[in-house]
Amino acid sequence: MFSKTFAAIDVGSFELSLKIYEVSKKNGMRQIDHVRHNIDMGTEIYSNGILSFERVEDLCKTLKEFKKIMNSYKVEAYQAYGTSAIREAKNMDILLDQIEQKSGVHIDVLSNSEQRFLDYKSIAFQGEKFEKFIGQGTAILDIGGGSIQMSLFDEHSLISTQNMKLGVLRLRDNMKTLNASLRQYDHFVEELAESQLTTYKKFYLMNKSIENLIVVDDYFSSILNNKNSSGYSETSTAKYADIDEYIELISSDSQEAVAKFFSISEDDIALLYISLLLIQKVMSTTGAKTAWAPGVTLCDGIAYEYAEKGELVKANHNFEDDIVACSKEISKRYMGSNERSETLEQIALNIFDTMSGISGLEKRDRMLLRISAILHDCGKYVSMLNLADCSYNIIKNTEIIGLSHKERLIVANTVKYNQTVFNYYDEQNTTEGLDRMDYKRIAKLTAMLRLANGLDRSHKMKFKDVHTAIEGGKLMITIETDEDISLEKGLFGRRANFFEEVYNLKPVIHQKRGF
Repeated sequence: MFSKTFAAIDVGSFELSLKIYEVSKKNGMRQIDHVRHNIDMGTEIYSNGILSFERVEDLCKTLKEFKKIMNSYKVEAYQAYGTSAIREAKNMDILLDQIEQKSGVHIDVLSNSEQRFLDYKSIAFQGEKFEKFIGQGTAILDIGGGSIQMSLFDEHSLISTQNMKLGVLRLRDNMKTLNASLRQYDHFVEELAESQLTTYKKFYLMNKSIENLIVVDDYFSSILNNKNSSGYSETSTAKYADIDEYIELISSDSQEAVAKFFSISEDDIALLYISLLLIQKVMSTTGAKTAWAPGVTLCDGIAYEYAEKGELVKANHNFEDDIVACSKEISKRYMGSNERSETLEQIALNIFDTMSGISGLEKRDRMLLRISAILHDCGKYVSMLNLADCSYNIIKNTEIIGLSHKERLIVANTVKYNQTVFNYYDEQNTTEGLDRMDYKRIAKLTAMLRLANGLDRSHKMKFKDVHTAIEGGKLMITIETDEDISLEKGLFGRRANFFEEVYNLKPVIHQKRGF
């Protein structure tokens, strides 16, 4: 059976990790090697934004070794990702160029939402156990070096996600600044975390019942999945009392004894302790009774994404539904009209599908248009007068897990230009990292959203159905309704003009009566 050898590299805040996988349609994914090397990049970058010469040299040396290992396995493809430490470096572009020139390894940088989505994917590929957990009230706690991510599920769908700068490396550095002993960590971590977790509970948990906590981290997951005579859970789960017991053990015993008991290095004890304290605080805040650590890593998510795109594996979970559900929750938070959004979504996607052969847009763009329709009026919560700019700023600054920062900007601009004059690429004061191709996508999506919006200008959803078809040089739009649509027809030209400019097709409304 045909199989591929793939390598995933995670350039993390505290560790470089390489995993080699064999991937095939018949056997799915099989990990065949895992190599790790500690390099504390986070401490330097979180403190001053720059990585020292010595750290860069160590990083490049390790990546060279990784490359040799990949060659020995005859790896056919690899993907290397940098996370928060690389992302927060002031000289990120220079640093990435240095690394590639010296090591021969190209590193792409994940936005926070992309990184957490890959972690989430790696959990979802655990199959039945994951689906069972999220069928009840569940939160994912993703603990990184620089921050933690809290994601909530409701009825099997991901509905919200929030990032807080409470990562284990960042908190450990705070402890060092305070000259805190290990015994004092509990008090200081609680003080640092309490305000953020209390705010999170107020705005996002509200009356939601959380039964389970799924934990992704490098330390708690490691000890919980280390099945040996020490008595760790063979189900990779722990109760609140178990977490409390681990914390008590670390704070009361010698570091040598703790390291031996948990089979970790003494250097990792402080990070494990902080991770356990965060899990304890989150369980206390959410009321979660069980913590499950599936033992997955970012490398697993990278590999699953590769295998999924190559159609070598298939997930039972629909990730696009999660992105849409998250967007609907954002709309709800800003008092958006669910019924109006659904109408706009239906029309916009109808137009998109009709234009699929000539628009030059891809399947992913269809989802971006869908999210734009869902969030089209979120800015009204702030200002009805400045709807365009307020909507833009809300979307730009609200994390939607699964969307890259660039995709979020595309959605933000599409929603903005639905309500205001379109600024062409050369008219921009700042492009915010968007290139000409991105602005073409924005123009095309905006044209479709404007047209859909123009068909329901009164916001009264007068029609039962809309059909679109291309005939000659026209986009024929058939509306099935017996109601008066004079307003829609009268103001339609303003919305249709931009569509005609972008696609060189003239939209024409045809009313079909008799319903």
